Amino acid sequence: MNTLFWVLTGILAYSAVAMYLRNKGVLPDAFRVSGPVLTLRTLRGRAFLGRLAAPKRFWRAVANLGLGGALVAMVASFALIISSARSAFSTAQPSAIQQPQNFLIIPGVNDFLPLSVAPEIVAGLAGAMVIHEGAHGLLCRVEDIDIESMGLVFFALLPVGAFVEPDEEATQEASRGARARMFAAGVTANTVLTIVVFALLFGPVVGAISPAAGYAVGEVNPGSPAAAADLSQGDRVVEVAGTPIETSGEFESAIADAGDSVALTVDDGDTREAVTVDRELQVVGSAGGNPLGVTIEGSPVTIAAVNGETVATESAFYEAVGGDERATLTVTGNQTVLDQVRDAPGAENASGVETAADEGAVTVPDVPVGAYVVGVQEDGPIHDQGAALGEPLTIVSVDGERVVDNGALSAVLGEREPGETVPVTVYDADGERDTYEVELDAHPNRDGGFVGVSVFPGTGGLALDDVGVSEYPAGAYLALLGGDGGAGTDGLAVGGLADSPLGLAFVALILPLGSLFGLPFNFAGFTGGVTNFFVVEGPLAALGDGVFLLANLLFWTGWINVQLALFNCLPAFPLDGGRILRMVAEAVMSRIPISDRHAAVRTITVSSGLVMLAGLVAMIFGNRILAALGLA
Repeated sequence: MNTLFWVLTGILAYSAVAMYLRNKGVLPDAFRVSGPVLTLRTLRGRAFLGRLAAPKRFWRAVANLGLGGALVAMVASFALIISSARSAFSTAQPSAIQQPQNFLIIPGVNDFLPLSVAPEIVAGLAGAMVIHEGAHGLLCRVEDIDIESMGLVFFALLPVGAFVEPDEEATQEASRGARARMFAAGVTANTVLTIVVFALLFGPVVGAISPAAGYAVGEVNPGSPAAAADLSQGDRVVEVAGTPIETSGEFESAIADAGDSVALTVDDGDTREAVTVDRELQVVGSAGGNPLGVTIEGSPVTIAAVNGETVATESAFYEAVGGDERATLTVTGNQTVLDQVRDAPGAENASGVETAADEGAVTVPDVPVGAYVVGVQEDGPIHDQGAALGEPLTIVSVDGERVVDNGALSAVLGEREPGETVPVTVYDADGERDTYEVELDAHPNRDGGFVGVSVFPGTGGLALDDVGVSEYPAGAYLALLGGDGGAGTDGLAVGGLADSPLGLAFVALILPLGSLFGLPFNFAGFTGGVTNFFVVEGPLAALGDGVFLLANLLFWTGWINVQLALFNCLPAFPLDGGRILRMVAEAVMSRIPISDRHAAVRTITVSSGLVMLAGLVAMIFGNRILAALGLA
């Protein structure tokens, strides 16, 4: 909100100065000011458009193709708005994309458009507007429609639009088809520009970029050992205990073999520095109803000991558990969280455990250590054998093999064939042990068997971490853009979408909203600390970081052109879609024997516009309207 406040303050100041200069007659006649909106009008360019319009048959053929695409997009956008509006009224809480500021293409205000790419976004928006209106002007000349004026529209200092004003009388005299082609020309131009820039992006530009060696730090947990060692987002770990690492897999293996204190070499993009991370085993996430009885919402808690043995790492945790199905855990942390733990059966204050002055320690005996089930599939294999729906379970063994976490469960089931009957030993919410004889189904997503459960990532309903960093999947995102993401990224292209040009375009459109689609981070391009995770190779290496700038410009130009084209396809006046709808309505009404065709056309266009307006309002404010009425 602070950023939005300063943006609005700047707009008001600009408006006051611009209107003062207008009233004093300082501005040239070509400039017109209306609040924060400034228009620059000119007749320059008409001669160029006239020369460019010479191959009229060619431009009409292109425009006819664009008109067909625009009609399809009009129907699709109408259905999308209505569907989104209905969804907004049926959802209790608005998603991030439904926040009002996220409907504005303003970097730094829109949560998905970072300020760091503002120049690329502004350049892409300006280019999209100019080519959109230029295409309208070109088709005016193709269809022999005079142009009264052309120009640019600025909101404060930002170019937000362009315009071409055709002569109204000449427009009315043109044929219905000529007018429809002229109105569809802007959308067609934006589509063609999108194809060109995405072809350059997915081809030579992304092809020149590769993931940098090392572990890309996408996030550092507050209060974690990594945070204490001053690691930060954008760092790249290149050595663990003196051993160079190339991939995240090598990092995980090296960390698993390291001791309680581990030396890391970190590259922040400018320098390399050696840091020491003093590890501690933290619970950074939790499933509801977990056996330890802890809910992690803010600060993590620390597992200080297992069965009386001090632990600081995940490997030490599992070594201390050994082959036991249950373990005694000693937990330290702030008193608020420990009060939750004390409610677990048999929990007691621990002694002999070193803690901070404001922390205590609690010991909880007989905590099941295994894969924690958060959902039993109805009519699935284990449900058929008596496992209740909605009942938390902890799977501790399958077919006699010990299962300590979700990874171990996947490994064991991956070695079993569908149709096998295996004993599955579990602990229920009351700590009672039971064994089900389960006939395995085929796993829906990989080879091996399936018992019919959804499992929390971790052990015993707890997500454990002894360093406190999360990986930024640089290679995976590069693969989603059609590049070579390196080892470990096969199959990450969203169900094969990145295997086709249309799929690549779709992926590029959703990457800035990645968190809404289950991706760990929103991808705003190769910007800020993210550039530390990539290197430029091949013929374009001479451009250095300029390749990242070019990639961002292409990425955002394509993204904005698609948004502009789709928005203009909405069947609402005065957008291009509304004007095309009027042409279609006039063509249909001309074949129907009714007395007042003009009134019928007006009714269709006005009704469509009102429906679109109502749909947009519902998309943005539907949840809030329900809440205000007490219906949410």
